[in-house]
Order: sequence, then C-alpha cells, then structure tokens
Amino acid sequence: MLQLALPDQMDGMEIDGLIDSILRSLDGRSQEPWVLDLTEVTYMGSAMLGLMVNIRERIRQGGGKLVLCGLSTPLMRIFQTCCLERLFNIAKTKPEAIAKASR
Repeated sequence: MLQLALPDQMDGMEIDGLIDSILRSLDGRSQEPWVLDLTEVTYMGSAMLGLMVNIRERIRQGGGKLVLCGLSTPLMRIFQTCCLERLFNIAKTKPEAIAKASR
C-alpha cells in the first residue's frame, strides 16, 4: 500500500523527485495489488494527475491491480472533470480498496 501526502505547494524539482521516487517503488513490483490512499491529498495539479496515470499504466502493464481510496470530495471532482474516475478503480475506504485489490 502506498499513502500519498502532498504539500500545498511544490516546485518543479520537488515534483520530479516525488515522481521518480514513486515510480522507483514500483520497479519489480508492478505485478502486485496496489492500494493508493489519497486521504491526505486535497488537490492535484496536472503533473500529479499525469503521475497517477503513469502509475496506473505501469501497474497495468506489469499485470498488477491498482485501487485508489480516500478521495476527498474536491479531489473526486478533479478526477471527474478530467474523466479519470472512468480510468481508475476507486473505493471509498481503505478496507474496501484492499478487498478490491486482492480480488
């Protein structure tokens, strides 16, 4: 399981470092079930939304499964505005996400 917490503001270098770190954590483990807990995230800009799509794709290509959980109402609106709720498997709670990822 991966829990994501983002500061209110990040510069380009910080975002690049975060992206590299998250993608490295998937190396050799993309075939596993993954739960990404977004409880601590209230907003995502385009770079982070792009990262989410990259994470999903890397896990999908590796044969794994990704389930998101803990999306706040504002974050869910962002996902809906970008039509990302159709792309991702989203659960309301962490236990529900773990159960979905394990199937």
